[in-house]
Amino acid sequence: MAELATLEDPKAREVNAKHGDDHGVNLGKLRALAKRLKTQQDLARELWRTDDTAARLLAILICRPKAFERDELDTMLREARTPKVQDWLVNYVVKNNTYAEELRVAWSADPDPVVASAGWALTVDRVARKPEGLDLGGLLDVVEAEMQDAPDRLQWAMNHCLAQIGIDHAEHRARAMDIGERLGVLKDYPTPPNCTSPYAPVWITEMVRRQHAT
Repeated sequence: MAELATLEDPKAREVNAKHGDDHGVNLGKLRALAKRLKTQQDLARELWRTDDTAARLLAILICRPKAFERDELDTMLREARTPKVQDWLVNYVVKNNTYAEELRVAWSADPDPVVASAGWALTVDRVARKPEGLDLGGLLDVVEAEMQDAPDRLQWAMNHCLAQIGIDHAEHRARAMDIGERLGVLKDYPTPPNCTSPYAPVWITEMVRRQHAT
């Protein structure tokens, strides 16, 4: 914890605060520290218990994803107060855990929109990597009915799912584009030059173009 404190950077904290994150550690330096520590599951659990965001991010980097039980991961997600901790927990730990599919189903239906957004993030991963057994049409039904009025983080995850279905599954592409156009979610999202807009019709069109270009 003392070493983490020395990595504190006021400018990094200011930038992170704009994204809802409450830490000031440069992530490159955090990753370098994790590389030095290597995998240490017991230390990872201790770091998580500190309730400190930087410590939790470090815990995620040095843990063994398969060492966590289902209920433990469920509790950790609900304790993960900031977007970065939640994103890393889902992407680096839960996706690589035996209970990923079970948690995906449970979280997607959770009344807490932050927990539900984690379920949808896991669904995006399945759409992209292992769509067999998923009801893609059913997912589009839910997106069509609920995305427009969903809270920000849940809306973002649903929109990503909509785009991913349109990008990867040609048979659903026209409907995904139509849903995106009618709902208009993230249509006016400020997008830097040379970056792809998260507005689903633009996102889908650009990614499909790149696939055909390679």
